[in-house]
Amino acid sequence: MKIAILNPTFSAFSGPDRVVELQAEDFSKKGDSVTILALKAGMKAPKNVKIIEIGMPKNHTFERIYRLLFFLDFKKINKYVKMLKGYDLVISHQYPMNVIALRAKNKYGLKYVYHNQGVAYPELFRSVIERVYMRIFRWLTNFTAKRADEAVSISKFLQRELKNETGKDSRIVYDTINRERFHSGISGERIRKKYGFGNKPICLYVGRISPHKGIHLLINAFNIVLKKIPNARLLIVGKETFGNYAKELKALANKVNPSSIIFTGFVPDKELPYYYAACNIYTTASMWEGFDMPIVEAAACGKPSIVFNIGAHKEVLKKGKLVKAGDVKEFSKAIMGYFKNENKK
Repeated sequence: MKIAILNPTFSAFSGPDRVVELQAEDFSKKGDSVTILALKAGMKAPKNVKIIEIGMPKNHTFERIYRLLFFLDFKKINKYVKMLKGYDLVISHQYPMNVIALRAKNKYGLKYVYHNQGVAYPELFRSVIERVYMRIFRWLTNFTAKRADEAVSISKFLQRELKNETGKDSRIVYDTINRERFHSGISGERIRKKYGFGNKPICLYVGRISPHKGIHLLINAFNIVLKKIPNARLLIVGKETFGNYAKELKALANKVNPSSIIFTGFVPDKELPYYYAACNIYTTASMWEGFDMPIVEAAACGKPSIVFNIGAHKEVLKKGKLVKAGDVKEFSKAIMGYFKNENKK
């Protein structure tokens, strides 16, 4: 079977992109001919998988505008719709790639499957411009998704969201992780040595530096922890996708204790298992998640997670504790409780 997998980006820093990578690998191993089509690609394609980069502006602001208004780029849309002639299946993971998938379905009768990874709630973003942008983005996503032949949701939470917002039913296929890479028994000593942690208790966050991830809430909770456990450390791993929010977080961290909160920036995927191995507990104060792959990766590496009870967390969390959404004090108590219990072992 000839399959095209469409996603706006194909980069190691993004969870959805890593899902695309694993999906392409699985199809390829089954003998299917697979092409990944992305606006921007910075990651090597899996073995026997072809990748085509459409291209978009390099300036971050123009890039976001282009992604939102991609439906107006008729030249590129027509070019890549024609390229899909002869394919059997087109899987689109996110808007604006849904536009190409929908046009290919209408023009050539190709089967269009929407792989629902969700869009974060607009109200979780900081500025009016960001909230307006996300409302439009969410509407365009739903408009193009509900016209798919079939939809797949990565959690029951997103299945309900899609049904409520578009009326479209979907089947559930949970995200998977690379268990050859993420597993127990990995040593985190190299990471601890790199940051001078020694035997200090470590909290870890992995993910994009985006407002809906609630990293400001995580830092506030960690500030409470530091008052009781001053040698604790928080390691924040992830690419800065919202510059102003990243600056806000670093200013907040400096007020708390700059030596106790470390921003690593982007970390290559192959290095992530060692970061999980180095921590005592994985922590995320995210206020919206359609799945949350780092929770699963942390568990695979033998680490529990403390998370807010939002989105798909109750489905995904198998090792750790759910805390009432937005309750920073309870979040900090959960962290301290775990550290104390671990010291008793």
